[in-house]
Amino acid sequence: MTETANQFKKAPKRKKEKTRSVSVSPEMRQAYADLIKQKEEREAYAQHLPGNDKGR
Repeated sequence: MTETANQFKKAPKRKKEKTRSVSVSPEMRQAYADLIKQKEEREAYAQHLPGNDKGR
């Protein structure tokens, strides 16, 4: 019975890992946003083309 008492003890809190941050220039950020927008437009256009069964 003492084993089950130890089984349900509260776990100690973990230390938070340090996160890395990357600074990006506004031009690069805009270029990335444009790239994502173009990709979404291509996918939306290709969705209605015949022979494309991915959307179904």
